[in-house]
Amino acid sequence: MATPDTSHPHAGDPVFDLHVGGKLETVSTVDVSGPAELSLAYTPGVALVCEAIAADPSLTQHYTWVPNVVAVVSDGTAVLGLGDIGPAGAMPVMEGKAVLFKQFGGVDAVPICLATTDTEEIIETVVRLAPSFGGINLEDISAPRCFEIEDRLKELLDIPVFHDDQHGTAVVALAALTNALRLTGREAATTRVVISGAGAAGVAVAKILLSAGITDIAVTDRKGVIHSGRTDLTPVKKALAEITADLTGRTGTLADVLDGADAYLGVSGGTVPEEDVARMAPDAIICAMANPTPEVHPDIARKYARVVATGRSDFPNQINNVLAFPGIFRGAFDVGATSITEGMKLAAATALAELVGDDLTEELVIPSPFDPRVGPAVAAAVSAAARADGVARR
Repeated sequence: MATPDTSHPHAGDPVFDLHVGGKLETVSTVDVSGPAELSLAYTPGVALVCEAIAADPSLTQHYTWVPNVVAVVSDGTAVLGLGDIGPAGAMPVMEGKAVLFKQFGGVDAVPICLATTDTEEIIETVVRLAPSFGGINLEDISAPRCFEIEDRLKELLDIPVFHDDQHGTAVVALAALTNALRLTGREAATTRVVISGAGAAGVAVAKILLSAGITDIAVTDRKGVIHSGRTDLTPVKKALAEITADLTGRTGTLADVLDGADAYLGVSGGTVPEEDVARMAPDAIICAMANPTPEVHPDIARKYARVVATGRSDFPNQINNVLAFPGIFRGAFDVGATSITEGMKLAAATALAELVGDDLTEELVIPSPFDPRVGPAVAAAVSAAARADGVARR
């Protein structure tokens, strides 16, 4: 890597100083220090491997890095809480994602920021790139396009495709909620949950909660509860209404459904008024995951809730996707999975929840990202679920 430039415009700012020259480099895994090694690693020796793979493409699983590398793909339209900042602006986040893949899952990753927001062009580009990768991690692509892009790529490719903004968030949220329910003596079947936000994360969180047996769910957007009586719903929201509020008959505003609710999961931004939070059930659970500003500040949330979680690292119970995606891809790669199933996501959430074990308290319902057990536990659970779901190739 080049020597860092100390004359950059923001020199002296530790955040910018850390990013000088980027956060990634490639490292050779073989020694090429003389003619003999060169002839093996490159021509003429490499030609033998190329011919073998051409005759049997499955040999890429043995003789290339493909089975251990993820493409981290974004178009820069929904980056963190910054919104549509474009592919160039998205690159530091995608580099960071690749760093986390390696650090927490031993998975190599390549950041790819695309200069298009056209759904068809993104799908076509990823399909053309796919032979170089063992998996695709879609990142920071705005809704509703992200749903179609992921669904279509799953149909077209025989490698794992995973939109982390949806499913990583959902896995970690379910893990935290599972332990919060245990701590507060609640059962999934009788728990009332309110999800604020019907974008990528909100949709995925609702679906994984349903898979986990939590059925009393109200999802809200800026106009209130999403239900089929509304005439302004997108196809994605209409389908979500049919499996959530339509089953319970809940309608109205966020304030209406928070009244008596057991749990609030925020994935929307904005602010929930304190008087609305105060009307939640006793021993409430609040997971306010917007970054950098939680929908309910923890100081306020703790007045009314027994368990409080956020997306931030400076408060207890951080709902951080890094707890999920490195281990999920590690587990998928370890068994050569062709996809990431709902069973694999549920297994990841269960593994995370179980790691807390007897240490469960109001301040610890989810493990720390730096708990060394996290990656291996999630990977093992995901591998086992892949075999059980019939998507493992080995």
